[in-house]
Amino acid sequence: QVQVVESGGGLVQAGGSLRLSCTASGLTFGDYSMGWFRQYPGKEREGVSCINWSGARTYYVDSVKGRFTISRDNAKSTLYLQMNDLKPEDTALYYCAALMGCSYSEYNYPLEPGRWGRGTQVTVSS
Repeated sequence: QVQVVESGGGLVQAGGSLRLSCTASGLTFGDYSMGWFRQYPGKEREGVSCINWSGARTYYVDSVKGRFTISRDNAKSTLYLQMNDLKPEDTALYYCAALMGCSYSEYNYPLEPGRWGRGTQVTVSS
């Protein structure tokens, strides 16, 4: 079973930056695409960005394109999300997950639906 631990969230002013990390276990990390999701209160969890197994291919939803950068370190089984120019609408609980693949049609589909870490809270004040 895949287990992930997200960290790096916090409170930041609009325009600020945060770097999220996600450490995964229970899988051969370098074999899988990985993704970041976020969830607003009372809303469904939604995909934000993904990266393929090698890091050569990435995908971002339009709302974060140009501000967020996803990366990974397979030797450390760790996924990152560098978030710059943060906006109040980025305030959410952020999760990571292994994915079936990384593309427009796959970024929103975790490998193990219903199995999530605790997430890390990002709060952006205006």
